[in-house]
Amino acid sequence: MLADRRTGMPVRRGPRVVEAAVPLLGEQAQTEFFAPQVEVCTRPTATLAVLRSELALLRRVVAEDAAGEGCLLVATSTPAVPPGPPLTVTPGERYERTAGRWSSPVGRYDRMVCGCHIHVGVTGHAQALALANHMRPWPPALQAIAANSPFSLGWDAGWASHRSVEWARWPGVGPAPLLDEAGYERLAGHLVRSGTLLDRRMIYWHARPSEHVPTLEIRVCDVNADLDAVVLLTTLVRGLATVLLTDIGNGRPPALPDGRLHAAHALASHRGLIGEGLDPVRREHVPAVRLAQRLLERSAPGLAATGDLDLAAELFDQLRCSGGGAARQRAAHLRRGRLTDVVGELARTTAAA
Repeated sequence: MLADRRTGMPVRRGPRVVEAAVPLLGEQAQTEFFAPQVEVCTRPTATLAVLRSELALLRRVVAEDAAGEGCLLVATSTPAVPPGPPLTVTPGERYERTAGRWSSPVGRYDRMVCGCHIHVGVTGHAQALALANHMRPWPPALQAIAANSPFSLGWDAGWASHRSVEWARWPGVGPAPLLDEAGYERLAGHLVRSGTLLDRRMIYWHARPSEHVPTLEIRVCDVNADLDAVVLLTTLVRGLATVLLTDIGNGRPPALPDGRLHAAHALASHRGLIGEGLDPVRREHVPAVRLAQRLLERSAPGLAATGDLDLAAELFDQLRCSGGGAARQRAAHLRRGRLTDVVGELARTTAAA
């Protein structure tokens, strides 16, 4: 999101910043729902080094264009400092229809959230759904690793990922149900016909088949200023998907009660990597960092197959030592008790990529 250089408040300059970035970045720079937001999109790649380099370039270009508009690019999932004027929805037919129909989630500024969406290539909806079915136990661990939004409404909201709280107000948000392709078609059609959702693009499950590219899309993660955290999340998702592909033909996915999955996600968003988490398969409470370690261990064969195991272990150790994005934001605030310090630290980390 974009923040005022002096006050740290969100500023409505997203369309102008994107317009400045498009000559160099093309469609990789896009506007988002609220005017203080910008989105950057990487191209498909099989190499983490290329992914990291491209992410760094995208952030650098947009940060420079934001500076040209007198503001800061801040990779965080909720605004730490409340805005002055009310936020506005970016002009566009679909955004305006969404805002008109779901005015409650849109109506207040603290509903503005930024997520990190990770796409894994698949052969089609059938494979995407099969992967999503087998992946259901693991998004809470990804959510804990990614937690980077403790501040909202100008104060510490008490959640490591307050984005998760605000995002859950939207229809269609939550763990993916167990579905095959025929079941997905029936459910998606019903949700749109009944008016529950505007269209299929509003299926906001934590893991969903993309409707515009042949991928499984993981949508549970906060955006992080620390680019190493983004790379870690990406490589864990790919490593896990690689492992789970072999499971698809060897057995049924774990049948997890929705209540237990919701409880695991609630703990992950509340505590992040600090404190207790819930293993939804073993039905046991363990330190959240241990759940993240189990995800790394489960993904290890897939990470080894692409030569990324050592890098993932190194990045995980770094994250474990720092406590994650939410802990770093709270540490920045603790020094002087100023939310502008949080915004400044986030902007510096974003630009340092």
